[in-house]
Order: sequence, then structure tokens, then C-alpha cells
Amino acid sequence: MTSASVLSNRAGRDDAREAYTQARRAHWDAVAGAPRATGRYYHRRLAEIYRHLISPGQRVLEIGCGQGDLLAALEPAHGVGIDFSGEFVRRARERHPHLRFQAQDAQAMDLEGPFDAVVLSDLVNDLWDVQAVLEKVRRLCQPSTRVVLNSYSRLWEGPLLLAESLGLARPVLRQNWLAVEDIENLLRLTGFQTLRAFPDVLWPVRTPLLDRLGNAFLVKLWPFRYFALTNFIVARPEPLPGAASPLRVSVVVPARNEAGNIEDVFRRTPRMGSDTELVFVEGHSTDETFEAIQRAAAAHPEWRARVLRQTGRGKGDAVRLGFAQAEGDVLMILDADLTVPPEDLPRFYEALSSGRGEFINGVRLVYPMQDRAMRFFNLLGNKFFSLAFSWMLGQPVKDTLCGTKVLLRRDYERIAANRAAFGDFDPFGDFDLLFGAARQNLKIVDLPLRYRERTYGETNIHRFRHGFLLLRMLLFAAGRIKFV
Repeated sequence: MTSASVLSNRAGRDDAREAYTQARRAHWDAVAGAPRATGRYYHRRLAEIYRHLISPGQRVLEIGCGQGDLLAALEPAHGVGIDFSGEFVRRARERHPHLRFQAQDAQAMDLEGPFDAVVLSDLVNDLWDVQAVLEKVRRLCQPSTRVVLNSYSRLWEGPLLLAESLGLARPVLRQNWLAVEDIENLLRLTGFQTLRAFPDVLWPVRTPLLDRLGNAFLVKLWPFRYFALTNFIVARPEPLPGAASPLRVSVVVPARNEAGNIEDVFRRTPRMGSDTELVFVEGHSTDETFEAIQRAAAAHPEWRARVLRQTGRGKGDAVRLGFAQAEGDVLMILDADLTVPPEDLPRFYEALSSGRGEFINGVRLVYPMQDRAMRFFNLLGNKFFSLAFSWMLGQPVKDTLCGTKVLLRRDYERIAANRAAFGDFDPFGDFDLLFGAARQNLKIVDLPLRYRERTYGETNIHRFRHGFLLLRMLLFAAGRIKFV
């Protein structure tokens, strides 16, 4: 092919894209000035889901913002909306003057980032080149950015055309009708990693009881989930290869009746990152645990150690106290019974600092355990809760009750700021963190390890009383995470 032919073909493609863009710009300018169709309930439902996925007070960009109602519903600290319809942008500025709106084509957008969240709602179906837009989005991201999008299911192509003909929905031009797998592939090609994908909106019309039943419950279940109107995808930037800067590490050690294990914590815990501190939280022991911590700290001046006494009750309260007082960039939990070996902690640090995960969860159920490491009914309970929570959280979690969990301080602070969504009745702290990580769309990564027998003391877990409490938490959280 001659250079003249190449230039001619390129000009032809550019002309086709420009014609496509101009036709859609004219269409949406006209639609913006038309009376609102009866899709209000659908858009309220979208706003409800996006509010569940994106916490208030963040830097949010919405591409294809329309008149800005969805962006405003997210209550961003800094909100930017772009749309190539000048008429929609004008209306958005009038409706939401505290936000920033610009008339820009998504494929040629020129913005300053980074943003904490980028929203593309009902947009990819309408784009000329989805990959080109996602490449632009990638440049506006930081490692913690979340890209959240939703797009129509092709199964609804006929019903939507019928709704348009009856004046029940805004008219649209020819759509892309991308499947979830197509969008996930485009995300991979542009440097993103899918975290969650789920269907929603089984019943898009306001109908008392029926809309709530269909959209909060049935659409989450088989076989109804296949008939949803829209599919949501949450993605994050793929971690870039390269050496990460060393981080400061805080190892929080809740300790109740563990006097015989304290010396081993000092002796066996490895140094990690640029600095490592030990934060002990003693919780109403009936043995000499507190005195043992004081003696060991004095005997090991090479360690930067802090000793706290718990005023509340339960391991969860101890972990929250330790995290609040810790000074590191990385927060780790190490149970003082040492059934999870301290020597494994550097593997958690590496998984987190490399970006492969944002919430590293220890798993005791992969390798064979020592004979007395876990009682049989405890093992069954752990397997049940792992299956239930994996389904509810939308990410695989093989062991919910392993005490060793690791995350960045900045992510924990976001979890803590939104803790009210789940209440404060988790005595263990594991579910408080898992629920929060799922709500913040953190990448949860399981890290298998060898679970050991206790060498001192007895377990503080009461299998039946605590089992019923865990079941209560599971049902409570389902109403906050799954059935919303």
C-alpha cells in the first residue's frame, strides 16, 4: 500500500469518526432541551448504586455527565464533569454551580488529574472508540483510583427501542452493545484490572414493592441476574512494575492471656520496609501478659515498641486502638498466640508494597494444618463463612477469620471514616475490615500460610456463641453490601 493510500485511509477514518461525533453531539443537544422522559427511577437507582461504590468527599471525574445530577449525588470534594453536548454542560452548570463542568469530547479530553474515582455511566455503548477513551482515563489515575462504569445489556435492546417508541425513554442512536467480557478486555488492554462486575436494575420502572424486590434482591440471584438491564464494572489501574519505595511498618499485636508468647514476638518478628515498630495492645489478661510485654520491651531496646492497655472489650476494639496509635504506613495484625508465624509477615509486606493487592488476607485453609491447630467444627465454620462472604463481597475470600490482615494506613482511614455503615458490633475486627475493604473496592488478595498449634495458653474463641454472632454479622452486612 502506498503512503498516499495510507493517508487516504486515515483521513477516511478521521472523517467517519468526526461525522459520528457530530451526529451524536447534535442528537444530545436536542435531547437536552426536550422534556424529561420517564426514566427518572432508573437514574435514581443508578445514583444509589454509585453512592454505594464511591464514598463522599473524593476527587471525582464523570465522563458523559449530562446535566450533572449523578456527579452531584456523589458529594465529591472536587467534582469535574465533561460532556460533548454544550447544551447539557450549560444546564449542568446552572443546576450544580459548586461543581466544574466542561464541554469536551472524551476521546480528546484535556484535564489535570489525578482523580480518586472516574465514572462512565451509560457511556461506553455510545462511544466511537472505547479503548481510546480508556487510554485517556488511565493518564488521569493514581494507583488508588477506581474506575466505575455501567452499560446496557444487549438483552434489553428490544425493550428499550419499544420504550423509546412509546415516549417512555430518551431516544438514543445506534449503540455498541458491548458485553461485560468485551469491556473487561478493553480495560485489560488499557492497563486496568477488573475488581468487581455485577448486574443491576431488573425492574427499571417505579412500582411500589416490585422495584425494591427486583432490584435489591432478585437481580442478585440466579437466574434473575441474567435479565438485568445494566452491568456495573469496578476497575483499578494495573500495578506498574518497578521497585516501590520502602514503607514504614506497624505490627499490631493484640494480646490477652499470652504471657508465654511475648518474648517470641520480639525474637521472631522480622524487620520490614524502612522501619518496623511493634504495637502491643493488652486486653484484660488474667495472667502476667502486661508485665511480660513490659519486661520484653525493656530487654529488647533494639525494637521500637509501644505498650497499650485496652479499655474496651474484644480483639476488634484492640485492633482499632492499635491502628489508631500506630505510626507506620503499613498496618499489620499479628495474633499473639503465634499460630500464624511472624516469619511470614514479609510475604504480606511484599504483596502489599508491590501493588499486587491492597488488602492482604491470611489464609489457613490451603496447606495441611498441624493436628491440634484448629478444631473440626471451627474448620467447618471457617469454610462456611468463607463461601458466604466470597459470594457477598464479590471477591474470593478463602479464610475470613485468619487474624493476620495487612493494609495501608490511608486505606484503613477510609474504612474507619465509613465504619458507621456496618455498625460496631464485631468483637473480632476481621469482618469490620473485610466489609470496609469491600465497600472501598480494595483489591483483596488471599495469602496462604501454614497454621500452627498453640504452644501456650488457650483459644479465646467460643465456637457456638461466636458462631451465632458471626451469622448475625453476615446477615446484617448482606443488607449493607449485597442487597442494596
